[in-house]
Formats: sequence, structure tokens, C-alpha cells
Amino acid sequence: MKVTILGSAYPLRGGLAAYNERLANEFIKEGDEVKIVTFSLQYPEFLFPGTTQYSSLPAPQNLNIDVAVNSVNPLNWIKVGRRIKNEKPDILIVKFWLPFMAPCLGTICRIVKKNKHTKIISILDNIIPHEKRFADTSFTQYFVNSVDAFIAMSDSVYNDLSQFDKNKPRLLNPHPLFDNYGEAIPKQEALRQLKLDPSKKYILFFGLIRDYKGLDILLKAMATDSLRNSDIQLLVAGEYYSNKEEYEKLISELNIRNKVELHTRFIPDDEVAKYFCAADVVVQPYKHATQSGVTQVCYHFNKPMIVTNVGGLPEIVPDNKVGYVVEPESGAVAAAILKFYNENKEQEFVQNILIEKQKYSWSKMVENIKLLSKAK
Repeated sequence: MKVTILGSAYPLRGGLAAYNERLANEFIKEGDEVKIVTFSLQYPEFLFPGTTQYSSLPAPQNLNIDVAVNSVNPLNWIKVGRRIKNEKPDILIVKFWLPFMAPCLGTICRIVKKNKHTKIISILDNIIPHEKRFADTSFTQYFVNSVDAFIAMSDSVYNDLSQFDKNKPRLLNPHPLFDNYGEAIPKQEALRQLKLDPSKKYILFFGLIRDYKGLDILLKAMATDSLRNSDIQLLVAGEYYSNKEEYEKLISELNIRNKVELHTRFIPDDEVAKYFCAADVVVQPYKHATQSGVTQVCYHFNKPMIVTNVGGLPEIVPDNKVGYVVEPESGAVAAAILKFYNENKEQEFVQNILIEKQKYSWSKMVENIKLLSKAK
């Protein structure tokens, strides 16, 4: 089939780009012709909370990536829409994660549909945003109306879609494994590369630091007497997208600076492995969520997880099988961390992960996209 993916990709960095590039590679593996149309401008600088939107790594050698879309220029949307319309892909795949992108993506999709050939399928990260803003609902509705079919990656998003559309074809397909971050390395080697004390035990908080991800809950958990007086350390790896000073202040107030290793910068793809491999368990203390790409990195590196009972996280992390599901409060998180170590659960959870991860394949995602492309 002739497939176009509209969304983030190199030279942009981050999970969205990694997802689209990995999906493109799966289509190529199955013999399809694939092109990614990505952003020349994804976010205006004043709306972007990080240091840079761009990758420092070399370009992928095997992908056809067209850097073309300006997210805030309607004339550009028309130009890109007409180009894709005339190219007549069989499928146009659009990742949707933020209402801000709806006018741009929705307009391009509307123009492409005029060729009466291309089936437009959206993979939904979220349909209701974590951080709400004015006009979210109307923007999202505009985008939803431009799409032919949907894939939701969690039950919560699948159900939320009904607030905008009840009739178009849709499927539930969990986020596939993020298996594009290289192979695992021995724990001691990972600790050496990160210059961490090999006599300590490490739990990992990984990813962009946003308020809804609950790092404050985890910091308060680390301040409980049982963890404060243990050899368990918290490794925080990710760039601040929320107020850095608030977290620094909390660490000082809790007097846990000696319990926390802060690697608070964007972690490039070629460094991800050492962070996951240095940790015994990954903690996601989210206050609300849909699904999380971090869980699928954990599955790739066979890492147990402690997640909170919000959104789609309990669907992906069976409780007491590959990790623990707890309520989003510091006492519950602290108790789960202690239980993990006190009951020596690592090897048991790893063995269960090896079985559980088999259901999260990219080939299944491609199969479902092609299935939806034929739906009436």
C-alpha cells in the first residue's frame, strides 16, 4: 500500500517522532511504500517549554521524511494538503495528541479527502488533553470531523472519543513496544556510564517533567522515613516542562537532596537504554493519564513498573504481575516501592514481563490500520 504519515519525525525529537518513525519502519518491513510528512514548525518557540524541539542525532537513513508543515500558517496547510491529495496515498495516518494541532491537521485532512481515494486514520494519544485550555473542545471536534476512522491506545481514550463521535469506525490497540532504543546493557555497566553508586538501589522516574506526571508525589514518597533511611535512590531523567523551581524547592523542604539524582535534561534516544538498565523498577506516579510510552519502553527493557490507578495505566500494567498499581498518593507509592524490594519481586516480575510484552506488537498495529482502511 501507499502510506503517508502526517506528524512529528526527524529532525524533531521526542516520543511522537520516535513513534511515527517506528511505525513507518513496520510498514516498510511489510513491503509498503511509506512517506512521513513532518513539521518545519511544530510549536512556536513561545509555546514550547523545553530547550529545543530538535534532535541532536543523525537523520534516519531508511526513511522518506518531508519537512513541510507549519502548524500556525493556514496558507501552508492548504499547500501541504493539496500536495498529499494529489499524491493519493491509500492511507493517511495522523497522530493526534493536542487540540492546538487540530486546525492544522484537520484542514490538511479535509483537503486530502477531496481526492475521494485516501482513507484518513487517526491514532489517538489523547482526545481530551491533560492540560486544558480555551477552545479545546471545538478544536478537537474540528479534527475529529475530518477523520474517517480511529485507533485508540487505551480504553479511556476509546470511551472519550464518544464525546466527539459515536459512529465512525474505531478500534482499540494498545501502544506497541518502544523497541527502537537499542539493546539492554548489564546493570553494572549502566551504573558505571551514569556515574552512579553501584552499592545503591535505583528507582527511575523517566520522561518530560509535567505537573500531571506526579513527580511531586514521588518526591514526597522518598521523604517517608522508611525510604529516607534506606539505600534506595530516586533517579530522575527528563527535561522540565513545568516549573523547575517548585520541584527544587520541594526537594529542599523535604530534605531529600541526598536521595535524588537529578538528570533533568532531555534524554536523547541513544542514552535511553542506560537509564532503564540502571534501574530496578520504573515509577510512574501520574495524577491522570491515558496511556504512556514510558510503559512500553519498560516492556522493551524488561523493567518492572509501579504506576498509579489512573487512565489506561492499569490496563497495561497488570497489578502484582509485572509491577504494582497504586493510588496516586505518596504513602501508597512509598509502600509499593518498599514491597517490591522487601519481597524481592524483580525476577518474578521480569519473567511475567517476558510473557506480557508479546501482545504489544507493531505488526498488530499495522494490521489494524489496514483493517480500518477497508471499513465502510
